[in-house]
Amino acid sequence: MTNSISIHPLLDRGVTRTAEAFAGGVLVCACIERPVKVRVEGPIAHNHVCGCTKCWKPEGAAFSMVAVAPHDKVTVLENGDKLTVVDQSALIQRHACTECGVHMYGPVEREHPFQGLDFIHPERFQENGWQEPGFAAFVSSIIEAGVDPEAMGGIRQRLIELGLAPYDCLSPALMDYIASWTAARTNRAQHS
Repeated sequence: MTNSISIHPLLDRGVTRTAEAFAGGVLVCACIERPVKVRVEGPIAHNHVCGCTKCWKPEGAAFSMVAVAPHDKVTVLENGDKLTVVDQSALIQRHACTECGVHMYGPVEREHPFQGLDFIHPERFQENGWQEPGFAAFVSSIIEAGVDPEAMGGIRQRLIELGLAPYDCLSPALMDYIASWTAARTNRAQHS
């Protein structure tokens, strides 16, 4: 077992499997005073660990944990005045707390296969029972964040031990969805 690099604090001792149907909950930032709270109604989807350099990661973790929820099911409940968009030019408009830095939600607003979805970090739910991560995305990107390339074999092995198939893009199902959306859009444009 490879434990020299923290995959994610909640996963380093093994993935906790979903115990029940999750009907949503409240995401809470890390602030002690006036925490930002965001309600997510209904289940989340496509939970995974992500190695990209854009996603918020807990201290010392090589990967973030990211899922999606429909944009119309995500509502800021408290202290939204503390939120700011991290990178206005990015596809995912990550809204982060200006005090603790936690990314609370990130809508995809422009035309894209993920338009209408918000990216969230499910470990910030105050409730338990949310969908466990099912794969690892953008694994090689952790090198860009400073991980030694020599460690990658062990990291991929650890992800496999955790039941998280490692990909250097998204999962095959999500890549197929993106390609299908793009093909349908191309067909519509050609027949217009």
